[in-house]
Amino acid sequence: MNSLPIQSLKAHISLNVSNVKNSIEFYKKLFGVEPSKVRNGYAKFDVANPPLNLALNQIAVKERGALSHLGIQVATTEDVMAVREQWIKFGLTPRDEMQTNCCYAIQDKTWAQDPDGNEWEVFVVLQDNLAETSMCCVTDENKEVPVDTTSNQTTISETSKTAMSCCGTSETANLVGLSKKC
Repeated sequence: MNSLPIQSLKAHISLNVSNVKNSIEFYKKLFGVEPSKVRNGYAKFDVANPPLNLALNQIAVKERGALSHLGIQVATTEDVMAVREQWIKFGLTPRDEMQTNCCYAIQDKTWAQDPDGNEWEVFVVLQDNLAETSMCCVTDENKEVPVDTTSNQTTISETSKTAMSCCGTSETANLVGLSKKC
C-alpha cells in the first residue's frame, strides 16, 4: 500500500495536566517559546523547532498515566548539550545519560520532567540496531550492562535480565528496586 500524498505540517500532542499555569511555565522553558494560545484550563504551544503542536488541557489528574516518555531526536551530541544548556539557562534541572544503551541503541540524552511527571528527552542515536540481548543499561546492581560496540553483543546474567528496566518511567524502575532509568 502506498502512502497518501499529504504534506505533514507537524506532530500534535495533547497532554492532560493538573495545573495549566505551572505547565505553561515548564513548557516555556523546555521549548524556549511563549504559548500561542491561553484560555481557562487550556494552553497551546506552536513550536517551530521541533515542529510540534502541543496542547495542555487542565483536568483532575489522579496519577501519572500510561505515557512512557516524550522525546526529540537531534543530529549530534553537541545538539543534546546545547539543549541541556538552554534548559539550565531557563531554570530547568536536566538529568543526563551519556553513552547509554536503550531501545537497542547507544544514545546520548538529557531529560527534563514537567510538573505532572511527564518526562521529555532530547537524544542522539550514536549506534543503532544492537543485538536483542543488549536492550538495557540497568541491572539489579544498578550498574550499566557492558556492551561490546564492535560486535553488538553483551553478556547479561539471567538474574540481571529479570531486574532490568529500559525506556520506561522512573516509577517502573523503582518497582523493581532500580533507581536509574535508561
